[in-house]
Amino acid sequence: MASPAARSASSRTVPARPNTAFRQLRGRLSPGEFAAAVRRSAREIGEQVSCDARYVGRVESGEIRCPNYAYERVFRHMFPGLTLPDMGFAPREAVRGRGARTAAVSAAPLATDPDHRDTRIQICEESDVLRRAFITGGPAAALGFVALHPIEAAAAASDRVPPPRPPAGGRAGAAEATAVEQAVRHIRLLDDRHGAEGIYHRATQPLRAAYDLLEADVRHRSVADRLHTGAGELAISVGWLAHDSGRFDDARSHYAEALATARVCGDAALEAHAFCNTAFLARDAGRPREAVRAAQAGQQAAKHLASPRLLSLLALREAGGWAGLADRSGCEQALARAERLFAGGPRDGDPEWMTFYGEAELAGLEAQCWSALGDAGRAAEHAHRAVALQDPHFTRNIALFTAELAADLAADGAPEEAAAAGLRVLALLAQVRSARIRTLLATTAHTLRPHHTLPPVADFLSRHAAAGEAEREGEGEGEGEAEGAVGAVGMVGAD
Repeated sequence: MASPAARSASSRTVPARPNTAFRQLRGRLSPGEFAAAVRRSAREIGEQVSCDARYVGRVESGEIRCPNYAYERVFRHMFPGLTLPDMGFAPREAVRGRGARTAAVSAAPLATDPDHRDTRIQICEESDVLRRAFITGGPAAALGFVALHPIEAAAAASDRVPPPRPPAGGRAGAAEATAVEQAVRHIRLLDDRHGAEGIYHRATQPLRAAYDLLEADVRHRSVADRLHTGAGELAISVGWLAHDSGRFDDARSHYAEALATARVCGDAALEAHAFCNTAFLARDAGRPREAVRAAQAGQQAAKHLASPRLLSLLALREAGGWAGLADRSGCEQALARAERLFAGGPRDGDPEWMTFYGEAELAGLEAQCWSALGDAGRAAEHAHRAVALQDPHFTRNIALFTAELAADLAADGAPEEAAAAGLRVLALLAQVRSARIRTLLATTAHTLRPHHTLPPVADFLSRHAAAGEAEREGEGEGEGEAEGAVGAVGMVGAD
């Protein structure tokens, strides 16, 4: 059994202080619901943690002053941009220290200590050297990804790396499957923080590499399934980048590729995801009937997946189609179904990609439906709620929902409030690039021009025009910088 000296410093030696910052991150979720979200996020990045309501309580009470490395990676994935101190934890060196870590590694396994059940993975497999070796070489590098934090990546210079190569001997294994899954994760994190523009073209490179892996020799069916699912999810992620950048034809092609992959490997969850995004694209591309049909097909694929939240999102996609058809009754019925299913709460069966879908997204998508139906007042109410509830690390969504709020307020005859919201979006455009957001701002500016004598409106119109001019002048440079952000996470130069 490990001696006390082998254990981390804990509340036995330092008085526990409630971790109020972490409690705020939990938000309105119960400890059990939050623990389920932690487990889902862990699966998304290939970690193994047995988080439950008791663990959440120990963190919030201050009993756990610093999480082990496995939990740290999960929490950083859940809250990009936040450090351990930001989450209310003590610095690792203050809790463990070099001597304590050395003693723990040399000690016997901690199987008899239930508080360290997740630490066993860390002790056996974790070291700074091994982590650096994995993220800078091996299968992750073969797919063109290095595990930099998105903000660090955005600030890094673009480094060319060799094109992806097939695995040694033409055989793919679990390491390659993990690399594909990590590629999906990194694209989604970059998109959440910075938007899609400038990322798309570079993201197509690892996508091609992922599909090349499907032609490799694979010994185990489980690995083959992971490779197919990973490639399909990567196609959807790259399709979304095209979609959000206004490249609708490219997005349609990527979504179709993902749907075909889902059908080939019989993956109902991937099929439902592909239909979900196809429905959203169809709505944005002015094909509302196709949006309704795709959303309904997605609901059919998802009916046995034990995820009310997925069915809720698909019902919202259907509602968007009905709104585009000016069918208020059909839209209201789909919205009511979406809200009822959402109230069922998160489940372990929820897909990993649905971490973005919370109360804020629900409100934002409802706002879009009411806006399409011409009810600007009701749309503004939901958009207000979407902005207020949005998690701070979803920078792109904050900008998007605020832009929608500005447009709804302008349409509802509140020019000064609309201008104030528009100015907030302009400030966020230093971090986010999205064609959808710029289109919404342009609509707002057009609606507000008759009110240009109002000082807030004049300020917004002036700054919006200046931002547009700067965008045109720096388009080439901006594209290079955004591609550099992706290049820094390893997207190869010739998702």
